[in-house]
Amino acid sequence: MSASKGWRQWPAILDVAAGLKCWPIISFMALSDVRARYKRSVLGPLWLTLGTAIGSMGLGLLWSELMNVPAAQFVPTLTAGLILWQFMSGVLSESTTVYVRQASIIRNLSLPLSIYPPQLLLRHVVNLLHNLPIFLIVALVYRVPVTWASLLVFPALALLIANLYWICVLVSVLGARFRDLEHIVGAVLPLLMFISPVFYRPNYLPFSERILWFNPLSHGIELVRSPLLGHAPPLFVIWVNLALLLGGSLLAFWLFNKKRDRIAFWI
Repeated sequence: MSASKGWRQWPAILDVAAGLKCWPIISFMALSDVRARYKRSVLGPLWLTLGTAIGSMGLGLLWSELMNVPAAQFVPTLTAGLILWQFMSGVLSESTTVYVRQASIIRNLSLPLSIYPPQLLLRHVVNLLHNLPIFLIVALVYRVPVTWASLLVFPALALLIANLYWICVLVSVLGARFRDLEHIVGAVLPLLMFISPVFYRPNYLPFSERILWFNPLSHGIELVRSPLLGHAPPLFVIWVNLALLLGGSLLAFWLFNKKRDRIAFWI
């Protein structure tokens, strides 16, 4: 068997390799989506920041009273959790329609199919960067400690983005085949929000916190939020995220390699 014929059995590798060369196209399309969403808007993307800031302060002050936790402890926790949840849930919900929304481009242009998931992910990373200053302001107001563990936020965020990437690839392929997946994810996400530590830390709960750790999203939130609050993430959270990255990446790559040639027909 020739080398070229052998490579044809792995269309995912060829597609991803070609997609890496299209990084300027990916960044252009992602930033264009952000601009188009806020076109003719006075504040532009700052509307997203303003909405997150109002929600964080309002919910933080209210829930701190309901849960009997000091505002100085609860508001930074909720702010970080809410920002991370918006990032993660945005990627999850829109991943189901990645290829469907780009159907006209896929039908008319010969571009690698691997460029569309990172385009979506990059757009939400830009939105995340718009929201991060809110946490910095809250951290200054409530004097969140800055320690050496705070530097772990950078590798933690990189690991979270890597996990969201394979999730985006996996869900986007499944969403192109099964259109009901969009509605299923939309119905499940509100429930996942309340069984994820968005509004609280797991140790705030009066019952066993082990229940929350069965939710993979809990590990993603705590991975990044702990350094933001000045603490190192629990070791088991790091290992779970690394295991998810390895196993999930292999699964997503296998599915994309197997079904890549069918995506154009599905949409």
